[in-house]
Amino acid sequence: MTFAPTEEQNELAVTVRRLLERRSDTGAVRAAVARAPGYDTALWRTLCEQVGAAALAVPERYGGAGFTLFETHVVLEQLGAALTPSPLLGSGVLAARALLLSGDEAACERLLPGIAEGTSVAALCWAGEDGHWRTDRSDVRADCESAWSLTGTASLVLDGADADVLLVVARTGPGQVGLFEVDPDDERVRRTPTPAMDPTLSLARIEFDGSPATPLTLDAAGPLGTLYDIAAVAVTALQVGTAQRALDMTVAYSRERVQFGRPIGSFQALKHRMADMLVEVETARSASWAAARAAAAEDDPGLPARAALAKAWCSEALNKVAAETVQLHGGIAITWEHDAQLVFKRAHALSQLFGQPHEHRQRLFRQVIGAGPR
Repeated sequence: MTFAPTEEQNELAVTVRRLLERRSDTGAVRAAVARAPGYDTALWRTLCEQVGAAALAVPERYGGAGFTLFETHVVLEQLGAALTPSPLLGSGVLAARALLLSGDEAACERLLPGIAEGTSVAALCWAGEDGHWRTDRSDVRADCESAWSLTGTASLVLDGADADVLLVVARTGPGQVGLFEVDPDDERVRRTPTPAMDPTLSLARIEFDGSPATPLTLDAAGPLGTLYDIAAVAVTALQVGTAQRALDMTVAYSRERVQFGRPIGSFQALKHRMADMLVEVETARSASWAAARAAAAEDDPGLPARAALAKAWCSEALNKVAAETVQLHGGIAITWEHDAQLVFKRAHALSQLFGQPHEHRQRLFRQVIGAGPR
């Protein structure tokens, strides 16, 4: 079995990379994160209109392109390499896949076309105050008297501050959770942007105070387990792209920086360290692609194990590569003007997003001994 991209997927990567080289250099990235909504809306529109970035994994019957999550994975890797902020992870993967997994045809027909076009940004309110994305409980409570309403708080909501669509995971009973849609403009919904370590991530805290809600499914535990794996795999695409960016930056700097009369890249000790960085990048890419193939398949039983392995491995690989990037750049790496600090911040932020490495190793261990995916 091969996990590498096809010729068409490689062409997609080249197309996205060339666009980002023109429109998302370091100056553009820094300008985008400095203003709401935290990403370049014109670039996002171009990615959606010319590349179909948000539509790739959405079925054609809902206005999408009808490809798979692997194509989205290819785009995310390029966005990671350019450090480009975008709502593709939060809206195009997390929220869109939550809708599809809910099984609510009417909601999919109503909401997915806008998400696929990029004209609508959706956010999934899931993580609790403890920063965990759980499948059996939530800090938001769903009550039903004459109609459903939600009370509670969701944290770490990707693109939540400016989203046009809010999907909410809420507990419906002991050990039971459902998925609901809430009007983001309702006066009983309060959205507060949350500063993130990685400035290219737009996070929010969203509070619900008896907010009217429409149920999409009242039995969301199973779909959320699958969604957690899909989200973890999508994060690895950003991690691999960022690791490649860090390696490329370091190799380029080692050719330019002269010490003792020659480029520092000619020193054997530094060659060995950069070779180790390359090993980290390539092994992470292999694990990420293998997990992405499982995510792209329908009901692949190997997805939980591949997702856990990829998230654990890619998180630690990027942390190592980012640390070496800072070390090998020397003092310039800790200045605000240099992109090494962005790589370092992204490495540590993404290693926390949808599970820390040790948590995924525990999940993988349970998979290996046959104790279940969670």
